[in-house]
Amino acid sequence: MVQKRLKDKRGSEIEAQIVGYAEGTGWWQTKFVPCGKNHIPDRLFIKRGVVLFIEVKRAGEEARRAQEIRHKEMRRYGAKVYTADSFDAAK
Repeated sequence: MVQKRLKDKRGSEIEAQIVGYAEGTGWWQTKFVPCGKNHIPDRLFIKRGVVLFIEVKRAGEEARRAQEIRHKEMRRYGAKVYTADSFDAAK
């Protein structure tokens, strides 16, 4: 039953947990709204010179192929890009 409940957790619920934790531990964060580029990760986090992008998915879900391609491109330029399908994965 617990496994099913985890699978049912929506991405927005996971995102809210991540945002709350990040703000509580001193990260500046924002919903990232790109101009002119598709498939950019959902959230941008900054703390002490560290910049992270996190794509938040519902439990058990993976990034779409187009998102993976964009994330790989961003990593080639030195960005730290992650996909998280749970609070623990993001933490």
